[in-house]
Amino acid sequence: MRTPNVSCKIDAYCLINPSEDPKKVEQAITNILVDVNIKINNESMHATSTNLECLQKIYETINSHHSKNTYRRQLNQNISDESSWFYLNKQAAFANSIALCSESEDSPLGPIKIILKSKNIQTVIDWLISIRE
Repeated sequence: MRTPNVSCKIDAYCLINPSEDPKKVEQAITNILVDVNIKINNESMHATSTNLECLQKIYETINSHHSKNTYRRQLNQNISDESSWFYLNKQAAFANSIALCSESEDSPLGPIKIILKSKNIQTVIDWLISIRE
């Protein structure tokens, strides 16, 4: 995985439902994002990083499961100024799988929202949806 030399902030947010164990929600996040700083409160979890390599597992899934067009469509549809975002299924993440959600309702316990912020957001999207070298 060759990462571009661009500045990018990665944020991941998800709600913690009253029926959920916060440790399991944290595990879901760390199953899909590597080396992130996590903050937990009673109702939500927020993970951050400025290292594109934290997206390694998502990058590998996109580029090995022929889901590039779906991710590209979501990222381009949700682009705004210098950011874009997509939803991942929280239950799938806990099971160590990455599953894109078109809508937040596609994840029964609520999704994990991944937000990418960069002055070069199109470069970040192009890299994430790249052809493996």
